Parts: sequence; structure tokens; C-alpha cells
Amino acid sequence: MERKPKVAVIGMGYVGIVGAVCLAKMGHEVVGVDVNERKISMLKEGKLPIYETDLDKYFNEVKNKLTFTTDTKEAVKETELCFVCVGTPPRPDGEVDLSYVKASAEAIGEGLKEKEGFYTVVYRSTIPPGTSHNLIIPTIEKHSGKKRGKDFGYAFNPEFLREGTAIYDFFNPPKTVVGTEEEEVAQLLFDIYKELPEAKIKLPIVESEMVKYVDNVWHAIKVAFANEVGYFAKRHGADGRLVMEVFCKDRKLNLSPYYLKPGFAFGGSCLPKDVKGFVAIAREKGIEIPLIEHVMPSNRKHVEKAKKMVEEVVPKTESVTIVGLTFKPGTDDVRESSAVYLAKELQEAGYTLNFYDPLVKREHIEGYFGKGFIDFSKVKFLNSPEETFKEKNLVLTGSFKEIPQEPEAYEGKRVFDLNGLLYKRNDLIERCEYYGMCW
Repeated sequence: MERKPKVAVIGMGYVGIVGAVCLAKMGHEVVGVDVNERKISMLKEGKLPIYETDLDKYFNEVKNKLTFTTDTKEAVKETELCFVCVGTPPRPDGEVDLSYVKASAEAIGEGLKEKEGFYTVVYRSTIPPGTSHNLIIPTIEKHSGKKRGKDFGYAFNPEFLREGTAIYDFFNPPKTVVGTEEEEVAQLLFDIYKELPEAKIKLPIVESEMVKYVDNVWHAIKVAFANEVGYFAKRHGADGRLVMEVFCKDRKLNLSPYYLKPGFAFGGSCLPKDVKGFVAIAREKGIEIPLIEHVMPSNRKHVEKAKKMVEEVVPKTESVTIVGLTFKPGTDDVRESSAVYLAKELQEAGYTLNFYDPLVKREHIEGYFGKGFIDFSKVKFLNSPEETFKEKNLVLTGSFKEIPQEPEAYEGKRVFDLNGLLYKRNDLIERCEYYGMCW
């Protein structure tokens, strides 16, 4: 039979106890660790300090593979890797309390100081991006006198467990994410999780630290959105649950990856108009919808951020070329186009502008935004990609995608990529001074 590595699970809260029991169920010998002596005493007596569906059943099945201790150093010395599941509670000001994270890293470091051979440290606690590099790894190195990559490996492995269904979720995760720069560490964890379904994803550490936060913020936004729709519906004599039931039938746009790629602000004939209309109706009837009410101000911030990104590196003595003026590709529609709003902001900041979009003429912009919105005496319309890519400062809005694919076209240029046209195109990016909107 395949030998399973002996593991320590540090932190016997909901995540830690569930993880320890499930790893034991998978065939691992597990040492459960917690500084709370009462909790460890209960576990040694075969009693669970928490209730979780089916946990008692699994716990009783794997007791022979579980031991418990308050001594992190000893647990590290007798295992091959550890999973750290200590708490990261909020402070009164909302900031994350990392005191348990720091204390666990110190204790792991002390254990590694006296341990021979390579060891792997895996954190599962939800932590702010950068915590691994800025706090955890330096603390372990300081207290152990050893170096990551040489003496010990490190990974961040977020958990996706819901209280009440945590056992099921452990064995049926929506995804398995391992954040590490060390291939052998990733392989070790993927081997441990090889029987679990769904995608197994290796990420850099900082991105892996963000995944759980983004998941939970998105879940909170969905709840808040549905509730605001419900209040709005009720005030109009409508059944909000029925409305959202129909909303959820749309798997093409509503419940899908569509619209969920970071990039530039939205525009067009529908989204701005209907968000503004929804908010106006709510205000008229005194319905509080703070989430939806802030969608348009949030959208405008992305235009301001794009302007600031240009201002930080382009002198006012140089012209800026905006490539793509419509609100999306494949149309000549400039209604509520964020590219045009950005053009106005840059012009008011003192830049001379060039426009390139073969589908858009001056009358399109004046027809919707009105004469004088853009000072066309300070704008030059360019006629071809070749002419356009002779310019130095290029803002790619994403609404015109037929850009050059030859690396030479980007040589010596400053490129501001607002919607990811060059995202991961390293052959093009390496030729220019590249600025991504959200990456």
C-alpha cells in the first residue's frame, strides 16, 4: 500500500478539526495541535469541542489515526508536513488579527530548528494578500535559522468549507488551490488531494491568498444584491423571489464567467441607463439600495483610475492615442462610452489626443455627448493601424481589437491596456513599456 505522509494540523477550530478528521479518513496519521489545553483534553478523551454534521461519525471511525497535543514544536518534529488552520478574527476596526498566525509561525520555526530533513508548511487560514511573504515565511526563517526552498517548503492552500456541510465540502471542493513557487511542494499537495474531484490549480502565493477573500466578498455581494432586488420588488407589488428565480435561469450572462474579468469601466445603451433608472425609481419611493446605488460611482472610478495611470507616466507635452472609442467591439455605438469619458478627462488634464476607431466619426460623438464635450480642435483622427502604432503613448480600450500582432509594432511604446488585449502576450509586452489596468 502507498505510504501516506504523517501530518500535523495546527489549530483545532472548525476548519482544523474537520481537516484533521478528513485527512485521517484518507489514511494519514494526524497530530492535532492547539494551544487551548481544555480543547486538547476533550479531544484526547474522545469528545468533540464543536458540532458539525457527521463529524462525530467520522471522528469515531479514525480515532486510531489521531493524536492531540498542545506542543507545536513536538508536532512538527514528528511529522512531515503541517496544515495551519489558526483563527484570523477581525479587530474592532475591521483589520485582520494576525497574532495567531504569527505565533504559529514562530512555533513552527522553533520546531524546524531541531528537525532534520526537508519539511513542508501549508497555511489554510484566510489571510490578507502578502501575509505569507511579509510575515509567515520570514518568521519561520528567523526562528528556525533555515531557508524556504532549501530546508522547508511553503504553500498557501485556501479552504472552501461551509459550516454545516464541511465534511462534504472537504471531499467535494469546488476547486483545490495550491499557492507556491515550489513545484515539489505543489506535487506533494496534489498527491494528497488526488482523490478529490474538480480542478486542481497551482497559483503564485499572493493570488492564492486572495481567492478565498474574493469568493466570500462575491457571496456577500450576491446576498446583498438579491435582498435589495427583493425590497424593490415588494414595494412595487412584485414577488422578488420569483424575479430572482427567473434571473437565475440565465446561465449565459447572469450566472456565468461573463462580465467577471477585471478591466475597464462599462458603458453602452443598456447598463448605465438601467442602473440609473433603477436607482432613480428606488429614491422616488424611498427604497434603500446602497449596493446598487453605488454601482455607477464605482464605474466612474475606473475612468479616473485610467486617467491617473496615464498621468503618472506621460508628460503633458506628449500626445495620447486612444485606440477604440465605442463601448464594446463590433459596433459604432458610443453611447455612454467610457473611452469617450476618458478622452474628456485626459483632454481636461492638458493632453493633446489622437483617436483611432474606423467605425467612429466626430458626428457620432457629438450626436450623443453634444458639441463641445470634446474639443475636436485638439484631436487628430488617425486612419490606419500602421499610422496609429507610430504613436508613442497608446491607450487600448478593448473596444477595438484588430491591433497589430507583430512584436515590432510595440517597440519603444508606452501601452496602457485597459481591457486585457495584451494580457499574457509576453511576446508583445516585452517590447514595450506596459501598463495593465487591473493586473
